[in-house]
Amino acid sequence: MAVVGALGAAAVAGSACIRSDREPDARQGAAPTEVGSFELEEVTIAELGRRMAEGERTSREITGLYLDRIEALDRQGPTLRSVVETNPDALGIAEELDRERAAGNVRGPLHGVPILLKDNIATADRTTTTAGSLALEGSISRRDAFVAAQLRSAGAVLLGKANLSEWANFRSNRSSSGWSARGGQCRNPYVLSRNPCGSSSGSGAAASANLCAAAVGTETDGSIICPSSANGLVGIKPTVGLVSRSGIIPISAIQDTAGPMARTVADATALLGGMTGEDPLDQATVGSPVPTNLTRHLGEPDAADLSSLRIGIGRQFFDRDGRVDAVMVEAIEALRSLGAEIVDPVEIAHRREVGRHEYEAMLYEFKAGLNQYLAGLGGDAPARTLEDVIAFNEANAEREMPYFGQEILIEAEAKGPLTEAAYRTARDTANRLSREEGLDAVLSEHRLDAILGPSGGPAWVTDLVHGDGFSVGSSGAAAVAGYPNVTVPAGHVHGLPVGVSFFGAAWSEPTLIRVAWAFEQAAPHRRPPRFRTGVDEA
Repeated sequence: MAVVGALGAAAVAGSACIRSDREPDARQGAAPTEVGSFELEEVTIAELGRRMAEGERTSREITGLYLDRIEALDRQGPTLRSVVETNPDALGIAEELDRERAAGNVRGPLHGVPILLKDNIATADRTTTTAGSLALEGSISRRDAFVAAQLRSAGAVLLGKANLSEWANFRSNRSSSGWSARGGQCRNPYVLSRNPCGSSSGSGAAASANLCAAAVGTETDGSIICPSSANGLVGIKPTVGLVSRSGIIPISAIQDTAGPMARTVADATALLGGMTGEDPLDQATVGSPVPTNLTRHLGEPDAADLSSLRIGIGRQFFDRDGRVDAVMVEAIEALRSLGAEIVDPVEIAHRREVGRHEYEAMLYEFKAGLNQYLAGLGGDAPARTLEDVIAFNEANAEREMPYFGQEILIEAEAKGPLTEAAYRTARDTANRLSREEGLDAVLSEHRLDAILGPSGGPAWVTDLVHGDGFSVGSSGAAAVAGYPNVTVPAGHVHGLPVGVSFFGAAWSEPTLIRVAWAFEQAAPHRRPPRFRTGVDEA
């Protein structure tokens, strides 16, 4: 579903493509690209709702403004390549929602709000779902993914599909995050030669560049957290089971989840509420204890008072980049000023050991899950098995593998069924080390409500020859356990965003969102991108 680098996450945290192998990174205060003013820049979901409610703008007008913005910045202008296709029915859907509003039927806070979906989330409309692969080009799903159906029911306008790292970055050990054969190399809107991180790269770049009100990404290990951090966004990686995975092209049935990516905590929380619900096709969603209306306490004075909470500092994720560490120190002091009790340091056991077992398990799970998904596409599907995908890539290597190969796909295809003892040992070990002996143990020992760690370092220069340059991160601890993680903009390094992560026990979203919102109010660091050609001076 989404992995930050096929092996990078485990090590760190436990239609035209760019044909240059590596773009120059200009320095010394490079000037921003001139893109003109935009009426909806940094406008929140609540503000969009107010404008529609008061008749200042219709959903159709708002949708049209975002579509024009996509054309200007994604297809022309800086060519972010963050959106692979727009929904040809988006304006018509918006008009129908306007008629509902005029008749007094407002479905909720997302009514008439344009949202982008990552291109591994199936939609039964005139947009395709390909995971960035030409092997699935033209593939139209028979039905919406549950997430897409929930958002439609909530009144969201599904604006289109966002680019991603092909096969959610589970294809090659030296892939470039944000590259897909279908969409090309997605760019970071802060500095265009820098990487947006993966695999929800298009969702991150598009939401940050104000091409939509917010976007949906997916994560298996790091691919909501890292692109949110690198693109100056709030990202919520939910507990596995809070959001259904049915209809989403999978990697791991144990770790996969979709989640919101937005410019504020309130927007991400509102989008998360519109995505949740029990799905009979995903048993993990049955009996979730997390309320859907997670925004109800945001904005109240008590929500900003963290004096009742204990937050541990994951120092084991520090000491890789002193500039990032300095941002984290400021974040810790902001939390202390809000009354939080800081427990420093805390140590999560087995952090490095767990990655080996996680990767082995994911190879099995990817083959089983992808074969099941492809079989469900029907007889007209261009690829029906992982073996078909591998053969397609080999037959179309010039388009599919111009920069890196498919060794992970081949490795996964060699695995047997999920009944094999080797799989059960790998997954059971990863679960035990990450949960009972990992996060559960440290949270219990120190009576913690959350753990703080750096979400990622400043975005690296995109390098299609050598692949990604991950250096800092803490996403693996929560990802392997299937526990929630929230990242919030915390500062900048040479003008590039850096996020702080708050993660904790299963189903602790209400607490983590409260911490994230309080931190955001006390230390607002979100800046809109300016599409620069190089980094700022120190």
